[in-house]
Amino acid sequence: MARSGAKRTAGPGPSPGSEETRRALVAATIDALREEGFSGASAREIARRAGCNQGLVFYHFGTVTNLLLAALDEVSTLRLARYQGAVDQAGGLSELVQTAESVFEEDLDAGYISVLAEMIAGASSTPGLGVEVAARIAPWRTFAAEAVRGTLADTPFSQVLPPEELAHGIVALYLGLEMLAHLDGDRTAALALFERARHIAGLFGALGAAPSTREDP
Repeated sequence: MARSGAKRTAGPGPSPGSEETRRALVAATIDALREEGFSGASAREIARRAGCNQGLVFYHFGTVTNLLLAALDEVSTLRLARYQGAVDQAGGLSELVQTAESVFEEDLDAGYISVLAEMIAGASSTPGLGVEVAARIAPWRTFAAEAVRGTLADTPFSQVLPPEELAHGIVALYLGLEMLAHLDGDRTAALALFERARHIAGLFGALGAAPSTREDP
């Protein structure tokens, strides 16, 4: 959970500067959010971890909030690419569920969900941050909608299960499962749900309701 601390306000965009320093600051911010929480990810702490002067946080990013959002962007970009590659390799609904479970565990093991969880928690005390975090979740709904659309294409379900509505539910459920597992320190219940989902996907596949998500050349 985020710790109490001084309020932050979103400020102007980042200043141009050394790309190497910017990368070091973003990496340090990701680590600080995972290990210290939102309020613990201060300019002083981030600079200490990056091995640079505290003033460089403001030189390169304008505000601490902008740097925190840059860290969230970095994690989101990396994970979205990983998810897209995994979905592209999945051969059907069962494999898609298995892939989701595998990446789910990766997120927990690497602490990626901590970054988002802390940013969501911090939004309650930082004006304007909630809108920015929500905007960064939106691409995940688009991604999920495309995955659902491809999976349900040419099946009876494509007409009765709108991909956008399903995607919203999937993202909400997925993030909820990750956050609960993160807070509880126990992923058993979440993995049990994935197991159930695999069985259901197998039944759909046996009935011919779930075509391959990949087209044969």
